Amino acid sequence: MAIVSIAQRLPDEAETIKRLLRNPGDIAAMFRPMYGGCVADRVNTLITQHLSIAADLVKAAKAGNGPAAAEIERRWYANADEMAAFLSFINPYWSREAMTNMWHEHLSLVKAQAVMMLNKDYAGAVAVYDQGESLLLAMADDLTCGIIKQFALPQACCRTVGL
Repeated sequence: MAIVSIAQRLPDEAETIKRLLRNPGDIAAMFRPMYGGCVADRVNTLITQHLSIAADLVKAAKAGNGPAAAEIERRWYANADEMAAFLSFINPYWSREAMTNMWHEHLSLVKAQAVMMLNKDYAGAVAVYDQGESLLLAMADDLTCGIIKQFALPQACCRTVGL
């Protein structure tokens, strides 16, 4: 929604970004019971940065500011690398390489969707959104599997999530 709102200069831009920025806290809350407050707070910070940088990138691209967009994109990928390194540090079942690849693929899809929206290729943007959703669900599955393995959760839990 935020990409669409920014790209189309919709009056709901501030509200969609505000809603988007609730996600990091929701995700951090999932980490808190297993990893504690420090880890949850770091996840919250990294994902908040990820989303804020993404919004800034779309705005710079919309404004046609190529140099600013390039610098923002560099920071966005650095943030993804930092997230991948952090996740692989806290859980031995999340490889740094796999996390990096997933985050980079996610960024690539988000960027493609934003470019398509800015170019008014709405069908393409929807198709890329679907790919991104599938990737995010796979990322969630990988994170879930790593937590289950790391904390040796009972088999009943594994069956509940389909593992």
